[in-house]
Amino acid sequence: MAKGASLSGFPEWLPEERVVEQQAIDTLRRIFELNGFLGIETRAVEQGSSLLKKGETSKEIYLLSRLQEVGQENDTPVEDRLGLHFDLTVPLSRYVVENSGALTFPFKRWQIQKVWRGERPQEGRFREFIQADIDVVGNGDLPEHYEVELPLVMVNAMESLRAFGLPKATVHANNRKLSEGFYRGIGLTDIEGVLREIDKLDKIGADEVGRLLVETCGASAEQANACLRLADLSAFTGEELTHRFDDLCNECSVDANSDAYRLAHEGLSTLAMIVDESAKIRPGSVIADLKIARGLDYYTGSVYETFLDGAESLGSICSGGRYDNLASQGSRKYPGVGLSIGLSRLVSYMLHGAHAQASRISPASVLVAVWNEEDRGDSNRIARELRARGISTDVSPKAVKLGKQIRYADHLGIPYVWFPATADAEESVKNIVTGEQLPARTVSWSPDSVYAQQTVQCGGDNH
Repeated sequence: MAKGASLSGFPEWLPEERVVEQQAIDTLRRIFELNGFLGIETRAVEQGSSLLKKGETSKEIYLLSRLQEVGQENDTPVEDRLGLHFDLTVPLSRYVVENSGALTFPFKRWQIQKVWRGERPQEGRFREFIQADIDVVGNGDLPEHYEVELPLVMVNAMESLRAFGLPKATVHANNRKLSEGFYRGIGLTDIEGVLREIDKLDKIGADEVGRLLVETCGASAEQANACLRLADLSAFTGEELTHRFDDLCNECSVDANSDAYRLAHEGLSTLAMIVDESAKIRPGSVIADLKIARGLDYYTGSVYETFLDGAESLGSICSGGRYDNLASQGSRKYPGVGLSIGLSRLVSYMLHGAHAQASRISPASVLVAVWNEEDRGDSNRIARELRARGISTDVSPKAVKLGKQIRYADHLGIPYVWFPATADAEESVKNIVTGEQLPARTVSWSPDSVYAQQTVQCGGDNH
């Protein structure tokens, strides 16, 4: 990130860093569209009433004020004010309701946009950042098979980003119904509170979460311990998960005939299906991990967090889940399931952890030299003819000594310098990487494929 940035948490990449970010975006879009997702973009602002009451993130919302209204904001309820969206799921739910008559359901969409959160900036965590989302939204109902398909699309996307230096990614899945049923089965009632505290396990540790469960959620020490034991369960198969969960229920005296136990087993059945079906396609890519909670209140079923091998300090880099009640219109509901990649966090890791870098700063593969300013028109004509054939071309900014023009191209990573014809020589082009210089014509010359495209190279050993 550029040094001397005046606002912490608002990244501004240098041109060569921006190339890495843009190519990561292009890679994700390609994977999403290969899987049939449609691209949309929503507005940056939403009503406060839509943004509030979505869990801990509600505390991080940036509200907007016009200059002439500064100092008078207290006259307007927060629910009626505009705020910058903190994720892309809440805007999607509004978008679906407003455009339901024009959409084909199930509606599969991808969206790559900036979001804003007023959290404490640190390495890999920003206040303004890009998210890359995929969601499937149904009209009235949504089949469970999407809860398998979407995490696998994200696994595919992560595999495609390994060329940028990302390690292997694994999706950790849980189910809100399983967790809620267990919590109710041991006598807890503040389910959303328990989920929010469990979601902090990786950040503050089991001892502190146990203390918060007692102090803020009304749990006894025994109930808090049971919650932590549930969070400690993980499994690679549905059978293993079922055995471990039922053993814990027996040890914690959860009544197998209770509504709470039936709710838990409904979630358990879905989670076991997700793990087993995913294993048939990509073994080991999705595992059951019952500490996954997700702090956002709108999730009602499956929840996901994705981690990179050897990069645990990054935390989850792709998360999401199923939501059945976020979008509704009268009695009509639009259930959905989706996952979101924190793309800016990934780009930061690519640049600073994996040392990804652009093969060249400039997208141009050719710089046309200028012998003198009176003949600049000839150089511009050559550039136009090359561009018309799809060859990215720049023109030297000054008619200085040829050595300086070549050094200018070298500083930008432009591999070829084109020399216009003179009275003594025909047109030619020089590969300044290899030193080879050959006669050339704009109607037929093409750069070698090795030098034609601007690419990203990884300096690490993660892939």
